[in-house]
Amino acid sequence: MSAAPDVSPLELSGGTRHTREEWESAAAAVLRKAGRLTEEDPDDAVWAALGRTTLDGVAVPPLGTPELVGDLETSGRPARVGEWDIRVPVDEPDAAAANRQLLEELDTGATSLWLQVGPAGLPVAGIATALGDVLLDAAPVVLDAPADPVVAAQAFAAVAVGGTLADGASLGIDPVGALVWGAAPRGSTEVAPTVEEALRLATELGCGALVVDGTAVHDLGASDAQELGYALATAATYLRVLTATGLDAAAAAELVTFRLAVTDEQFVSIAKLRAARRLWARMLELGGVPEAGRGTHVHAVTSRPMMSRYAPWVNMLRTCVAAFAAGVAGADAVTVLPFDTRLGMPDAFSRRIARNTSSLLISESHLARVSDPAGGAWSIERLTDDLAVAAWEELGRVEQAGGVLAAVLDGSLRGRIDRVVAERDRQVATRERPLTGLSEFPSLRESLPEREPRPELPQVRPYGHAFEALRDEPAADKVFLATMGPVSAHTARATFATNLFAAGGIDVVNAGAHDDATAVVSSYAEAGPESRRPVVCLAGADQAYAAWGAELVAALRDAGARWVVLAGRPGERTVAAELVDDWAANGVDALAFLRRTREQLS
Repeated sequence: MSAAPDVSPLELSGGTRHTREEWESAAAAVLRKAGRLTEEDPDDAVWAALGRTTLDGVAVPPLGTPELVGDLETSGRPARVGEWDIRVPVDEPDAAAANRQLLEELDTGATSLWLQVGPAGLPVAGIATALGDVLLDAAPVVLDAPADPVVAAQAFAAVAVGGTLADGASLGIDPVGALVWGAAPRGSTEVAPTVEEALRLATELGCGALVVDGTAVHDLGASDAQELGYALATAATYLRVLTATGLDAAAAAELVTFRLAVTDEQFVSIAKLRAARRLWARMLELGGVPEAGRGTHVHAVTSRPMMSRYAPWVNMLRTCVAAFAAGVAGADAVTVLPFDTRLGMPDAFSRRIARNTSSLLISESHLARVSDPAGGAWSIERLTDDLAVAAWEELGRVEQAGGVLAAVLDGSLRGRIDRVVAERDRQVATRERPLTGLSEFPSLRESLPEREPRPELPQVRPYGHAFEALRDEPAADKVFLATMGPVSAHTARATFATNLFAAGGIDVVNAGAHDDATAVVSSYAEAGPESRRPVVCLAGADQAYAAWGAELVAALRDAGARWVVLAGRPGERTVAAELVDDWAANGVDALAFLRRTREQLS
């Protein structure tokens, strides 16, 4: 977003027309008032200030304009018309309890079941019991058994054989995904036998056979384009096996569905699902599939890594935005993970909230009444196309490595993902990518709900893992917050510092309102030497820093403070850098700062 697009005058309702320069001037005025632009910055700097770039290097503009789409042709419209499938995950290991749970889910709004089988869910032997009294011709069941997909599919077939399965039912077999998950033996390079058995069972039952699970790499930290590129490469592998059995490409494509993650990055998630349809349609076109057979079935799942163990109620907001994006993007099925997923086994309340998220979006917000409502929006169309191009390039890299199996086994795919993870970690550390309730606005005194433990999937790498690790072990001591001047003068920086310290599991002791160094030091020393905090943070306005900041630093050191932090940036107009040991302001590497502070408190 270094350059502004050439935007022609836009006509608004009422016939008024405004130029790019008028918008830039109005936006720049707001940003200058907020301190995000200086008086010296030109007005067109708003494009860089308000725009951003995804982890794939795709620009997200702050304003949609006709020039963004140029001669792009919209394609990949969703096939779904009307309500999406509310698909709930069932991973209860006790078969009888799982049966009670899934029947309750179906009675209260769920329309299909995502049955997770294996070490992290239901044992294979419990499938028949769990599905007791379930009308398989009315409620689609999708299996997810990465550890032993064929055995699970055979057990399901024993229950379903002789009946009719509802549209959307699938054996959910994904041998490549099992390898990525770590559920398949390392070094497995042969997927054909598994895919061929999936074809045999699916033909016998009349259901879907394969699920390309993009969340396998998403949970490792993959970018959106990497997830799409991996999914396409995996689907291509399955198509090659299926067509080698004599099946034509169109029939083979009907056996494949996609599972993709959606996050609280609303516009990117919308574009991601729209790009998936476009890419799959293009791949099938190149494979000779007629246009009528190029549809895509997409199961969208709210992102696991975006979920937080702390302030878990914020996860309700994250999953709601993600589900909204999935619905707008035309997902055929949507799974909203319960807000307490990271804490253990979700309870009935959290499952109901998750289920009702889709119900409310469908029945109250009426999102399902319009097909592809984002279609034609200039910024979304541009983002969709750019993301599709980036994903197609990733597909090329995977294929160049010899296909998806080779790319997984030789580490080249993981290497690219790790580079994305490193950049995301940097953005999280500096709070360029803020995590509400964790890196921003944390509460050290929150009481987390208790849940029954369950095995955690080891490959899920939460975006906030580094902050969570600090919160898991609270600091050994508190920071003394040396607030300078009246509350009105110091509250902004005191609040900033308090929240920043709390993000690292560090509590503070506030000195209160004092107008001179003597009073602040007296507050610091009044409880006696044994209670004096080794770390002190100055929090006040620049005027107070300049007037008596140096005096206060010296007095605090004389009183026993060994590490002095400045809330704000040191300088000639505040406190000289050589007088303090550390400082914190917007843009600082928060993780590095918090780790340094905790070392001084230990």
